[in-house]
Amino acid sequence: MDFSPGVLILCSLLCSVAGQAPVVSVEPRSATVRQGESVSFRCQVGSGATASSLVWKRANNQALQDNIKLGPGGSVLTVVNTRPGNQGQYRCTASNSAGRSTATAVLNVKFAPKVQLTPAGPLRVRMGEPVSVECRATGRPRPKLTWKRQGSTLQLVTTETNDVNTIQWPAVHPEDSGVYICQAVNNEGVTEVKVEVIVEGGPGAPVASVSNTEMTVVEGHTVTMECQATGSPLPVITWFKLRAPLPWKHTVAGGVLTLTSVGRQDSGQYICNATNVHGYSEAYTQMEVESPPYATCLPEQVRLQPGDALQVQCLAHGSHPIRFEWSRVGRASLPAGAETTKDGKLLIAHVKLSDSGTYKCVATNHIGSSETLAKVIVKA
Repeated sequence: MDFSPGVLILCSLLCSVAGQAPVVSVEPRSATVRQGESVSFRCQVGSGATASSLVWKRANNQALQDNIKLGPGGSVLTVVNTRPGNQGQYRCTASNSAGRSTATAVLNVKFAPKVQLTPAGPLRVRMGEPVSVECRATGRPRPKLTWKRQGSTLQLVTTETNDVNTIQWPAVHPEDSGVYICQAVNNEGVTEVKVEVIVEGGPGAPVASVSNTEMTVVEGHTVTMECQATGSPLPVITWFKLRAPLPWKHTVAGGVLTLTSVGRQDSGQYICNATNVHGYSEAYTQMEVESPPYATCLPEQVRLQPGDALQVQCLAHGSHPIRFEWSRVGRASLPAGAETTKDGKLLIAHVKLSDSGTYKCVATNHIGSSETLAKVIVKA
């Protein structure tokens, strides 16, 4: 049978396409997302060939996880609500009768640190024994690990190897008793895990303890801190304040420290020391003193002419956050055009004669409130 030249050319083209192996690509080639976000990869076959099948697999040949969905024809792979276990390579394979082609996409999942302590505690150890606690953390980006003691902001000296940060004591003393915190930090968050170390003293050695390791009190109140100690002979108990003398208004009786009319300057770490002939032991209480606001206006009186701009600042000392609220004495509301700001300003762009009067600022925090007045005089 004879064929015309045109039929031969068409057959040649079709046979070439049918006999050509696919060339596949993936877009995007890599993606970085936060845990919980979703991401999609598209598998495309280049022009000049067709694929009878598109198959997605993990690069390690593990099955696709249950939060991975495939679009019609398998060309689009979508990871829904990503989790750390989704990180890795994904391989798209296109095949036809002439051969196969593979392209790979890389998924990176960022997540906040997860921390594990070994041993988890609480740890009961005898005085003089060696102790170590390992802190391991996973997270992306790689977390930074630090240790501190509860009630103190000082970073402890530790040993770090690869992804393990270890706190250790060659020989523990009673004053080493306490709660220790391993903190892991990366761009996605902060995670803390605590472990309690309890040092049991040798014969007669003192062991001190306090009734409260942390306390928050209100300015002006009277505060008591109780320290108890075991040992033989009976230890002598003394109180100190870290890096400062004890407040002037204080008494110590029977291991109880009493602070009268505390102020914000009395915040800090208080140390109970128990001493006898066999050694000493320390326990710690961290106290934070909070105060209600004390408000003032700047200026307290202002004289303006019609058309001038008014700006009065309400200031307040006290524990934050502090909220500010302005009102006009004897009136239901502020004048038209008056504005207030979160940081306590009262603003009127162009005052009128009728804006004269007394304005009140009330500063409030979670402890209490305080008010102050500003007098505004507008005269032509």
